[in-house]
Amino acid sequence: MTALEFNTKVLSLREKLQYFAYSLTSNQEDADDLIQDTFLKAITNKDKFDPATNLKAWVYTIMKNTFINKYRKETKVNTIIDNTKDLYYLNNSNSSDMATPDSEYNHGELVKVIDELQDDHRIPFEMHFQGYKYKEIADALNLSIGTVKSRIFFSRKKLMERLKDFQN
Repeated sequence: MTALEFNTKVLSLREKLQYFAYSLTSNQEDADDLIQDTFLKAITNKDKFDPATNLKAWVYTIMKNTFINKYRKETKVNTIIDNTKDLYYLNNSNSSDMATPDSEYNHGELVKVIDELQDDHRIPFEMHFQGYKYKEIADALNLSIGTVKSRIFFSRKKLMERLKDFQN
């Protein structure tokens, strides 16, 4: 099987993979990302595929393993390990109901810089920050998803430039 034939066969599975990816992620954007990662891994590892076996099953296995590895990685990142004798860090709540003066100042600076953004960049950024998905923002503002993503990207970039002093 030539590389072109292999790539064509793998890419022809997109619609079937779409349903499987959505069943794993329960989110359309995450499903699209999972499909993209699966295609990338399948095409870059085509030399590991045995033509005597089932291509569809091979690609589905790649997708399932990619999803599991990503889940494990995210779980590991959010795990807190406390080696203290009496589990001091786990039992000690670091959250406080009262804001410290420096956190109030930092929040005020952040809000001020966000408010200085132009409306066409600020509104999509604030909506994304509030938890809206790209598609929801695009529909609400009557923009393409690509436009929404680029505006949010450039807003983040501008904010990072303006708030260099607050970065670690």
